[in-house]
Amino acid sequence: MNAVAHVPTLTVRREIAAPAAELFDAWLDPAKLSVWMRPGDTQNSDVKIDPRVGGEFEIVMHTPKGSVPHTGAYQEITRPRRLVFTWNSPYAGNHGSLVTVDFNAKGRSTEIVITHERLPSAEMVTAHTGGWTSILETIAQAYGEPAASPPQRRHAHLSLQRERHLLGHLV
Repeated sequence: MNAVAHVPTLTVRREIAAPAAELFDAWLDPAKLSVWMRPGDTQNSDVKIDPRVGGEFEIVMHTPKGSVPHTGAYQEITRPRRLVFTWNSPYAGNHGSLVTVDFNAKGRSTEIVITHERLPSAEMVTAHTGGWTSILETIAQAYGEPAASPPQRRHAHLSLQRERHLLGHLV
């Protein structure tokens, strides 16, 4: 008998009107990362990175309820197509959940696809879906795109409300 474990995973995507190389490089630039790595009610983020395979990062998101540290290490850096890194936080756990960011060139635009694996629960998949969706929206706005259409905003907002609810129970 073969047993298959269900590993909570999420995938979010957003097309952004910018070249893949430019968006890829922004993910490894602490100044740029600190501008848009602010999901939900995050007011600002402090970012330290060592952008090489095996290099580590620390992102501290400052929210009205306090600071939330995120740490990890880069597993793969394939410019300008893919970043893979571990992701540890009070909500994702400290077991090395895995984030893959793919940059798919589409003419003058790029589709960013974020896949987050090995989250500790289905509730954290829902919470992180809202967080990553919010981050992609903020990146798009940083590159001059208007806010998402009302249905997209409503979906992201509901996800963020659920994330805040879940996070309120964990703090």
